[in-house]
Amino acid sequence: MGRHTGPTNKLSRREGVDLFGNGGQSLQRRIEQIPGDHGGKMRRGRPSDYLRQLREKQKVKRAYGMRERQFRRFVDLARRSDEMTGAALLKLLERRLDSVMYRGGLSRTRAMGRQLITHGHVRVDGRKVDIPSFIVEPGQTISVDDKAQAMPDVQWASQSPVTSTPPWLSHDGFEIRVVDFPDRKDVDLPIEENLIVEFYSR
Repeated sequence: MGRHTGPTNKLSRREGVDLFGNGGQSLQRRIEQIPGDHGGKMRRGRPSDYLRQLREKQKVKRAYGMRERQFRRFVDLARRSDEMTGAALLKLLERRLDSVMYRGGLSRTRAMGRQLITHGHVRVDGRKVDIPSFIVEPGQTISVDDKAQAMPDVQWASQSPVTSTPPWLSHDGFEIRVVDFPDRKDVDLPIEENLIVEFYSR
């Protein structure tokens, strides 16, 4: 299956949380209503463990804009870490270049960050990087080229970041500096990462 290109608010309503940070008041009024003809009706019974695990996995995949194969690769990387797998996974996802663009204040959404990267507008330590899944390291500097700096959306994002800059990043104009590794508490979405680990441990 290809990348989702339909209304993003439907995905957020499906998971019960603003996945992309740009839903606004319109989404918040309907966040508890599941999309579809039967969205307003209550579900019967308690969801199964499998369903809870699946929904948590889908929520994180959609928030970070990843496909299943790529997401599973990140899970495998997290398993090889010395940390708890769930926390290691979230920290890796936060260090993706497209996520850093969003969290650091150079794009309004992770999708916008991905587009800037794939179109060749992003520099890491002065060198062009066009891979959204590139993992940043402390000490690296992320910036956008002159063409991107002239874009109204980039200017708006830089002047009025959607989210507060986490302590492991430093934002200055059109430049982000990675000052440390992210911590679990720096993740800005309500995530039960243990359910994701359980899903892939079945």
